[in-house]
Amino acid sequence: MSQIKISGFTFIKHGLTLGYPFLESVQSIAPFCDEIIVNVGFDDPELKKDDGTFQHLEKNLLGPKYKILKSYWNPQIKEKGLILSEQTNIALKECQGDYCQYIQGDEAIHENDRPMISDGVSWLDKNSELDGLVFNYLHFYGNIDIIRRTRKVYRREIRLIRNGKNIISWLDAQGFRYHDGSKIPCVQIGASIYHYGWARKEIVMNKKVKTFGKLYHGDQFENPDFTYQRIWGLERFKQTHPQCMQTWIAAHHNPLDIMQLPLSFHIKDLGLVFSDAIEKITGFRLGEYKGYKIRKKI
Repeated sequence: MSQIKISGFTFIKHGLTLGYPFLESVQSIAPFCDEIIVNVGFDDPELKKDDGTFQHLEKNLLGPKYKILKSYWNPQIKEKGLILSEQTNIALKECQGDYCQYIQGDEAIHENDRPMISDGVSWLDKNSELDGLVFNYLHFYGNIDIIRRTRKVYRREIRLIRNGKNIISWLDAQGFRYHDGSKIPCVQIGASIYHYGWARKEIVMNKKVKTFGKLYHGDQFENPDFTYQRIWGLERFKQTHPQCMQTWIAAHHNPLDIMQLPLSFHIKDLGLVFSDAIEKITGFRLGEYKGYKIRKKI
């Protein structure tokens, strides 16, 4: 892969205030990226008001590999999380590589998975009809030793795309599509995205939930105060985390053991139990949303 250039890209806003491992996210992809574009969101058109996230990145991401942008988050864009894809696409447009590795500010890639990503990119390079890599997901919930594995959370998504094919971040930036909205033909690889978006202390999660509620529903929307519950689909995680995440994990450890709480279960969860059981037995997920087309598994 020495002749193949890979660009990493991401966006972040108020990363320090909301407890994001955004620096660690970048560090997790840095070893196999030739350049990394980070788009930092600001509260004002003059690009002077943020919570110190931009300065934190400038201090820690040194060298020509990194390009840190400033971008204004238009407060008028307050529906369906569309501001998230807009900000992602600002970073994507700056990418110069043959392929573009996306990572969000609460995600990381394990160093053990890099060979699988390398193999996936090599496969794309030999098969021009395929334009993306689909990764598996590990969703941590409440703490870094608990994962949520159920139909209510997505189990796969595109995180690497071919550049120059008119591909854009889609809707709330969960995945990618061609500009006309059509799905991208992809290779499914064995590598995983470690998603820490719901693995922060309760007080920090409360800030995040309220902030994101307004991104999707407007400034007048107010989520109730957030508290962790032992919901359906939680299980212990006994594997290792990416090395780059160790400092963040120590700083953001949540002392609450969710598995010791009483199970919060409702009648409406019975359908979820049934579909999760089918998936566990057969590997098939009922009603699964897929914003991509898998053409090959490696």
